[in-house]
Amino acid sequence: MLLGDSGVGITCFLIQFRDGAFLSGAFLATVGIDFRMRIVTLYGLNVKLQIWDTAGQETHAYYRDAQALLLLYDITNKTSFDNIQAWLTDIYDYAQKDVVIILLGNKVSTTSSRVIRTEDGESLAKEYGVPFMETSAKTGVKVELAFLAVARELKERTSVREERSFQIHSYIDSQKKTGNCCAN
Repeated sequence: MLLGDSGVGITCFLIQFRDGAFLSGAFLATVGIDFRMRIVTLYGLNVKLQIWDTAGQETHAYYRDAQALLLLYDITNKTSFDNIQAWLTDIYDYAQKDVVIILLGNKVSTTSSRVIRTEDGESLAKEYGVPFMETSAKTGVKVELAFLAVARELKERTSVREERSFQIHSYIDSQKKTGNCCAN
């Protein structure tokens, strides 16, 4: 499930992942809840991801069924960043205790308008113990990585291995450094 304040780019983020396209110009905002699906290949297996777009609305009733929550803020909008703590409080109150959470600072393609430093996003993510990265729904920067990291974490959790070999924090850190975000 994608979460965050209205206007942070949730719908564009989802369309970039699903269709590899960016909705430029004016478009109708999501009303209610929308979802899209995409099949990705992990460990040689096809995995269907069903991704819900919450339209920036508080959707507590849906949290409890979500396996993963991608929480977005807009790096050009201080209010959307300030509201992350409230979103995380709601997540911890209403979601499953083992839900995968990732914090995403979106709209990095608009760096000239940046008001939230990367370090601030990293610090907040560290405080809550969640992975963090900055993304751009417009250019596609790290959009694929965000979804693949979550999908890998979920797949790893369902495996019957005695010892986990995949760690979402390590995977994201290594992919951010190499730029190889789309390797399966």
